[in-house]
Amino acid sequence: MDDMETTLQRIFASESRRVLATLIRLLGDFDLAEDALQEAFVAALRQWPEDGVPDNPRAWLVSAGRFKAIDQLRRRACYDALLREQADHLATQATVEMEIENAAIEDDRLRLIFTCCHPGLAPQAQVALTLREVCGLTTEAIARAFLSKPATVAQRIVRAKGKIRDAKIPYEVPEGAALAERLQSVLQVIYLVFNEGYLASSGEQALRHDLSEEAIRLAELVLALLAERTDQPDPECQGLLALMLLHHARRATRTDAQGELVLLENQQRSLWDRQEIQRADQLVRQALLSRRFGPYTLQAAIAAVHAQSPSSAETDWQEIVGLYDLLMQHMPTPIVALNRAAALAMRDGPEAGLQALAPLMENKALQGYHLAHAALADMHRQLGHQDAAAQAYTQALALATQPAEKRFLQQRLADLSG
Repeated sequence: MDDMETTLQRIFASESRRVLATLIRLLGDFDLAEDALQEAFVAALRQWPEDGVPDNPRAWLVSAGRFKAIDQLRRRACYDALLREQADHLATQATVEMEIENAAIEDDRLRLIFTCCHPGLAPQAQVALTLREVCGLTTEAIARAFLSKPATVAQRIVRAKGKIRDAKIPYEVPEGAALAERLQSVLQVIYLVFNEGYLASSGEQALRHDLSEEAIRLAELVLALLAERTDQPDPECQGLLALMLLHHARRATRTDAQGELVLLENQQRSLWDRQEIQRADQLVRQALLSRRFGPYTLQAAIAAVHAQSPSSAETDWQEIVGLYDLLMQHMPTPIVALNRAAALAMRDGPEAGLQALAPLMENKALQGYHLAHAALADMHRQLGHQDAAAQAYTQALALATQPAEKRFLQQRLADLSG
């Protein structure tokens, strides 16, 4: 039984979001699909120890979930003719079609992302709904990631589901202008999924490679979809995919044997995935040559300079600062300005970085951002400003929520006092 529970946990981790996406397509209801997913796994826990794990667990779970939903609708349909009609309609579907109708789309989660990113939904609701339904993050984790209250996030998700239901938003990848209109939101959400995997917003597991790899896979699906429909690749989708590949290529070196974070400058570059770096480099070059690139491509170009550098000391910081200058023209956000200041500190020294960063700290967004205080502390530390460094590290520590980051900042403070 313990082995079966372990097997089910493994299958739940790898397949539950795919099963849920298909159930949402089949049932047309988020809440009903979520209940059906849970009941399908409960049924598997009862039946699989006796019957064995089926050859296609995902198909089994989808089928079981669908019929559990039909049973639930029939139980609720005693006084509701519409629910009875819905249950009868679902029951007439003799088999679960695991091959999706549109050959250009390989996965129901891609449809689900485009549905969650419908322009009829508020941008914050799009992100929250996607992270909840496509990636399986808890409401609490989403709230921590976006500095919101769990109740606020939960309300956004409930309202978004209701809007999709009431407006009868189709569960599909749109065509033509509607596809272009929704693409930016889709790319943004995919990148947010990747970032949650790159450094989890909460929990002892600092890195969640499953989420990062899922985001990369979804970006590849979107890129293939756009290339098929427009006969040419989308430069920003190429740039996003390249950016994620370049960051993901360093996954084996970003934590040590004890699970503690390792700074870029201290990572063992010989262990970086050179095959992924090479593929990303080609994508960046293609996107830049199109002259239709945007912020994702420029960020990928910056990451590519790091990836191609033999060491931190040999990094072409002049090129990186120049790329940040260009990125500021496309995306003049406080975070980009912060990263540019850090690059200036590497090129011209911590004093130059501090002069660029100090006025930025007047921005409220950076005042509440732990990495801004950490960057400020690091520049003060390099200049020998012990008290200012300690104060900034303390502020960063107070704002940080990720346990591995908190331990890193605590170590920095200990090093100062030591």
